[in-house]
Amino acid sequence: MTQFKARIISNEKLAPDHFVLMFKAEKEARKTKPGQFFTIKVNDSNTPLLRRPFGAHIIEKGRIGILYKVVGKATKILSTKKKGETLDILGPLGNGFNLEHVTNRRCCEGRAKRGTKQSQVILVAGGHGAAPLAALAKELIAYRLSLIAYIGARTKKHVVCGRDFRKLGAKVHIATDDGSKGYKGLVTDLLKREITKPKTKNQKPKTAIYACGPNPMLKEVAGIAKHYGIQCQVSLEEYMACGIGTCLGCAVKTRAGYKMVCKDGPVFNAKEIVWK
Repeated sequence: MTQFKARIISNEKLAPDHFVLMFKAEKEARKTKPGQFFTIKVNDSNTPLLRRPFGAHIIEKGRIGILYKVVGKATKILSTKKKGETLDILGPLGNGFNLEHVTNRRCCEGRAKRGTKQSQVILVAGGHGAAPLAALAKELIAYRLSLIAYIGARTKKHVVCGRDFRKLGAKVHIATDDGSKGYKGLVTDLLKREITKPKTKNQKPKTAIYACGPNPMLKEVAGIAKHYGIQCQVSLEEYMACGIGTCLGCAVKTRAGYKMVCKDGPVFNAKEIVWK
């Protein structure tokens, strides 16, 4: 974890109220893993006072991208930032996705080994929860995996990252609340319709679910994974004031007691969480 000043490369509107901001980060890009996040001070003044957390959406050589939605004063300020301006950033923070079940290596580290399509990865995104999953999908293309992405959004205008997943070779399923694109209803209902029980441990493929989005969605995904006996990891969305586990504001109840989403997560094995 480091605190650094980063120059903005671009800040482009992606969808209604959604933007992708790219910033220069030579050292940080080399050590950032999908699922980790950064906290950003959006203003030089003390208004707003606290930094805001944003998951790594794009991880490339020398630069990092975040996907964010304008929902309040801080993100409104961020949306006005221009190319060449600088931001005060802290990160990378937290723990990323563990890929051991489908790749035989941990936490997106090590050299990829190509082989047959022996593992199936299901990505489930709610709204801008697609952001870290897009970074994860790019990491996974180093392997010959079968990628399936389920994206949920309010309307077709609010669907993000569908094109990104398709470019990476993923089969994409979309659910919208109003039915303006894809399945009409919740993305978890669509997942239930499409998912099939995985093969036994002595057969192929292995299956794993990685999900990010609102907590009610994650709870439902965890239940589906448990029903089918599928390994599942979830990236929790909680209000993270400090980002380093000091303020205790993002505590979540787990089977091993309370843990901090920012420090111990944001990625957890779904079985760990005591869902409300």
